[in-house]
Amino acid sequence: MRTMTISKEEAGGRFDKYLKKLLSGAPAGFLYKMLRKKNITLNGKKADGSEKLQVFDEVKLFFSDETFEKFSAKDSLECEYEQLKNITQQCPPVVYEDHDVIIVNKPAGLLSQKAERESLSANELILSYLIKQGSLTKEQLQLFRPSVCNRLDRNTSGLLVAGKTLLGLRTMSEAFKEHKVSKYYYCIVKGEVTESAYIRGWLTKDNATNKVSVQKKAPAAKDKRSDDVLSGWEIETEYQPVWSVNGYSMLKVRLITGKSHQIRAHLASVGRPVIGDPKYGDPEENRLFRRAAGVKAQLLHAYCLKFEDGRAFTAQPGDAFHRTEAYIRNIRSYV
Repeated sequence: MRTMTISKEEAGGRFDKYLKKLLSGAPAGFLYKMLRKKNITLNGKKADGSEKLQVFDEVKLFFSDETFEKFSAKDSLECEYEQLKNITQQCPPVVYEDHDVIIVNKPAGLLSQKAERESLSANELILSYLIKQGSLTKEQLQLFRPSVCNRLDRNTSGLLVAGKTLLGLRTMSEAFKEHKVSKYYYCIVKGEVTESAYIRGWLTKDNATNKVSVQKKAPAAKDKRSDDVLSGWEIETEYQPVWSVNGYSMLKVRLITGKSHQIRAHLASVGRPVIGDPKYGDPEENRLFRRAAGVKAQLLHAYCLKFEDGRAFTAQPGDAFHRTEAYIRNIRSYV
């Protein structure tokens, strides 16, 4: 018998598609027969293959080793393992690591998780790092795939947490899901901000454009136009100035709720767009700072994670923040 646990990356798909990937050499009829006979179970129960997999679901295969080896995707796994081991790009800087968890400082421009087959993400770089460190073997990869527990936009830098073990993945994922982690960001915005503020609004997301908008009042039910436009998420954001000079400010932001593009859209809605933000920022300002300070992505950095048990992890923003601050402080006003 073999037992597999569904990872975050594998969750959401149909059970039969997972089995066809795991046992790529087996005819479809064989797999459905094994399901009917309960030689393959899901969470200890009979399944028909149409179930949607969830993180931490348990799959048991009551096969002999010979049968499993005959039908398993062993060649595919070996190929993937070798590809991960041979990645030359370095893992993002490691901020913290123990037996179960690793926290890295993701740079802007890098995906948190793979979006396409050919794309490279922080998740693959972490897997490559663990393989090279000797803490992830081919056999372990077949049974459990370490995975990131939180996500940052491609062009947002900062702290990214991954579970190295099932315990680490479960613990960290539940902590983020249950809002047991306080998340703090740095950003540089247009406008001089001299006082701390708490802002509240309602967010609407257009899935077709992957863009959100923020209103001051909750949208009426009739405004929820279709499944592609999701309305009515209440959002809360706190911020305080770190410095404010020459028409710009650096803010420390606490993300109270956590919705897609929340900080960028919420600050833009109150006239404080993040410098370098292509979706919600000021295009003219973005062009200025690209020329003057080499800003190629939004100046938004997840710099601190505080957990309920008192632990806190921090990572300072990169050179783009320092170059931008230096340029702003040297701006001269002419009459």
